[in-house]
Amino acid sequence: MKNAKILFYFLLFTSLLFLVGCCFEQGDNLPPAAPRGVRSVTGDGEVLLLWYENTEPDLEGYRVYRSQTLEGYYYLVGETNLDYFLDFGLQNGETYFYAITAFDGNGNESELSYDIVYDTPRPEGYNERLFDYHTYPAYAGWNFSDYSIIPYDHPACDFFYGYDSYNEGHYFFVGRTGGLIQDFGYTESLDEITYAPEYGWSPTGVVEAILGHSYIFWTWDNHFAKFRVTGIEDDCIIFDWAYQVDPGNPELVIRP
Repeated sequence: MKNAKILFYFLLFTSLLFLVGCCFEQGDNLPPAAPRGVRSVTGDGEVLLLWYENTEPDLEGYRVYRSQTLEGYYYLVGETNLDYFLDFGLQNGETYFYAITAFDGNGNESELSYDIVYDTPRPEGYNERLFDYHTYPAYAGWNFSDYSIIPYDHPACDFFYGYDSYNEGHYFFVGRTGGLIQDFGYTESLDEITYAPEYGWSPTGVVEAILGHSYIFWTWDNHFAKFRVTGIEDDCIIFDWAYQVDPGNPELVIRP
């Protein structure tokens, strides 16, 4: 009888060990959940990706995949243990699709994230200066496609700046026929403008230049751009800008 009890407890103990071992083995094969809330920020030749941090205790990091099409092959472009990743060295005007996976210390990797995330990098610039076209006509105009200052009456001038002494005001004027401009209002930064809207364009092609205000421009050849006044001096106006080289694409910075 004693031997039977010993045998019973031995079998029970080994069974428990087997079950515990199976549980650990199953846990080791369990991948993390796919990252959620993946979103992107448009940059100049780069895209910043962000997502919600996973909560698994054995999480090791994340892998970032990129594709040229939504349904195409997603290839690995980098790894990180942070909840963001900067993909740089990209071609402005090209659209890129992204997906993120999470992986743990045992080599288990999640499925691709389910969010549809795509982005089109565009060029940008800072601290450009335009002068009053009455005083310095050769340095009063701006051309988005060449990212350059040109004369206000040049055929390629998208918009130009002028000071109205009678009204004591600063103004932007559409230069080339077919262009549209609108005052987006005060913004803390240029990045607050995400997409170019369909409506709200100035019917006269003239808007007042106000410090801290951002403006949206629709060029005659169907490109969208934005700029923000960062300084106003006696003889010039200072602004930052961004230009979408992909025709007809209203995307200017970030998706919700």
